[in-house]
Amino acid sequence: MHEVNRNAHTGVDTAAIRAAARNLDDGAVTAGYQGDREEVIAMLNGALATELVCILRYKRHYYTVSGAHNGAIKAEFLEHALEEQEHADLLAERIVQLNGKPDFNPASLTARSHAEYNDAEDVAAMVKANLIAERVAIESYRQMLAKIGDSDPTTRQMLVGIMAKEEEHADDMRDLL
Repeated sequence: MHEVNRNAHTGVDTAAIRAAARNLDDGAVTAGYQGDREEVIAMLNGALATELVCILRYKRHYYTVSGAHNGAIKAEFLEHALEEQEHADLLAERIVQLNGKPDFNPASLTARSHAEYNDAEDVAAMVKANLIAERVAIESYRQMLAKIGDSDPTTRQMLVGIMAKEEEHADDMRDLL
């Protein structure tokens, strides 16, 4: 460890700030990072798999829903698929920032996902499957946030934002039931 050298006027540990200038290969991860990086990366890869499965499910539902009265539902499925893609991109980017590797392997995608894929033909079954998946995602993010606590504020803030969007998706699906 380094000796704490606090500036009397600001309370800032200048030695820790200077240490952050070293180890450039670590990118955004400084010595002051308090999270369990490997555990956070593993959780984020699980969330990434979940988001990818959700994209596929919403896209399938978007392309297969039919009927003159289902235009709004079809549009909602597409909107959610695009938002889930944004979530996947955020998660993959954060994994890389933490010096990890985002896992996009399709062979193990459904096994790593918290949510399930669904190939329902009936509109009501599609909506119900999506509501279930959104609730699964919300609980997954809640548990990740509890596990991370205050140890990784950047990941925490990202997950809070994604979870808020998942809650909005769940409300949308519930309203369509």
